[in-house]
Amino acid sequence: MHESIDLEGQELRLLYKALAAEYDLTETSYAFGGHSFSFLSVLDSYALLDRISPEEFVKDEQMPYWAEIWPSAITLSSFIADELPLKGLRVIEIGAGVGMASTVAAWKGASVLATDYSVEALRFVQYNALKNKVAFDIERLDWRLVKCCEQFDILFAADVLYERVNLLPIVTAIDKLLKPDGAAYLADPRRRMAEQFLELAAENNFSITPFPRKYTGGSKDVAVNIYKMTRQKNTR
Repeated sequence: MHESIDLEGQELRLLYKALAAEYDLTETSYAFGGHSFSFLSVLDSYALLDRISPEEFVKDEQMPYWAEIWPSAITLSSFIADELPLKGLRVIEIGAGVGMASTVAAWKGASVLATDYSVEALRFVQYNALKNKVAFDIERLDWRLVKCCEQFDILFAADVLYERVNLLPIVTAIDKLLKPDGAAYLADPRRRMAEQFLELAAENNFSITPFPRKYTGGSKDVAVNIYKMTRQKNTR
């Protein structure tokens, strides 16, 4: 037991050292469900823009949104901790960023697969899982071309509805990744883009239940909606 703890501590230190050599880091404490968590992220996500070559941007239009902890992720994590029974359920997070929601879901007893398109993000997800002493699976996933064959009880996503080109691929990914009776929870800071997404979701046979919330931990309050998506029941 002690040997396992020592190995985990060594892995954590080595991973932190490797990340610190590449990024300016910040580590912040949060409380969810009466439990204290700590999350590592990038101090200034805008500084990462210089790392993106014109060729990479043309290929993916990939921005380093993953590097920052957004109000939607914090609000979703609080919702998970306080309102969702997850013990024994199989859960996936798409666009996980640094893995906050996945970490809290694992702490709640879910079997979690945390995914992001950015390989850089997944290193932070790994660190934050180790730091908070939870274990879950971590994989790269492109929601434009989902190759994962598994279906999940619950899907989480925070602040992913920021590009119009991604809206239909996200609906399609959710449809592929959810079990027939599964539910997706998407947190969004009430962007106009979310309205278009919800229209697409309804067209693709999803029912939507909104849970209005407010993030109050920053310099100004942020209104956040958490949308629960379930498949419409066939009434025939």
